[in-house]
Amino acid sequence: MNINMPPVTKNLIIINLLMYLGKVVLIRYGIDFDDLLGLHFFLASDFKLYQLFTYMFVHGGLEHIFFNMFAVWMFGRIMEQVMGSQRFLFYYIVCGLGAGLMQEGVQYIHYIYEGLDTYSNVSLEGLVIPMDAYLNRWTTVGASGAVYGVLLSFGMTFPEERMFIIPIPIPIKAKWFVLGYAVIELMSALGNPGDGVAHMAHLGGMLFGLALILYWRKHPNDNNRFFGGSGNGYGGFSGFNNYDRHYTRYEDVTNVHSRKQGLWTRFQTWYKNMRKPKMHVHINHSKHDDAMQWNQQKKEREEEIDRILSKVKQGGYESLTSEEKKKLFDASQR
Repeated sequence: MNINMPPVTKNLIIINLLMYLGKVVLIRYGIDFDDLLGLHFFLASDFKLYQLFTYMFVHGGLEHIFFNMFAVWMFGRIMEQVMGSQRFLFYYIVCGLGAGLMQEGVQYIHYIYEGLDTYSNVSLEGLVIPMDAYLNRWTTVGASGAVYGVLLSFGMTFPEERMFIIPIPIPIKAKWFVLGYAVIELMSALGNPGDGVAHMAHLGGMLFGLALILYWRKHPNDNNRFFGGSGNGYGGFSGFNNYDRHYTRYEDVTNVHSRKQGLWTRFQTWYKNMRKPKMHVHINHSKHDDAMQWNQQKKEREEEIDRILSKVKQGGYESLTSEEKKKLFDASQR
């Protein structure tokens, strides 16, 4: 795993892992994170409003958190570079909240359709339990809704990108990968609603993500940091065709300066530095030469990336050679 991940992606993974570790430890002391921080049905006595936020940081088991965090690492780091860290975090939270709201709505429909509002007790596995205790069992946990929103954003940003999905032996375009997942979730929700998986919550994350993406597309010139399109990040939402305009280095997410500076700006910076008082120091020439060589190599890499981005802007991502695609991907990992 590349440790030089964008800050939001890295911290989301760390927070989720710490929460899971805390859950494993505290369950021995009678504290259940699922019950405390998981999302309860809003008519249940254990429901708290904050659970709409906290539930997406609690997971049911090791397999559950592994696959969710693997998806965050695989797709989240790429989308954070495209959107910018602040907007990516906003998008992630909105998708998670949307998934929770969708799950609440589906549970309410089930509650009314089954006529549970007319009963005071429920027979469950041969036991008669009060309705309130039964409703408190309706608990949702996991980041899957937010993760599905991230998958959607990747598919819409890089629709033609080919992906290998185990066990399918041939590459699949990202747009068909995302669409296939959505269809599977919908069919699972309709065909097997009692399997213990919140399929409609997954779809809710995708729907809220889609709504936010379409809003950004419709308002590309709005200066609002999160809802608009001309600030750091997402804008017109056209993927690599606008990648040069939306490319965000990790260290730039809180900086008002763009990654690329014009020659005039660089000249002004150099001139101001030349006017500053200098200290007379003894220079180790071998280290100085190494630094000069490193700076030259860095400059050549940046010029090469600028050339590739210009090519993408003119001909699209598919116009790049395999070597150019690799260079662009490697640059996004630094």
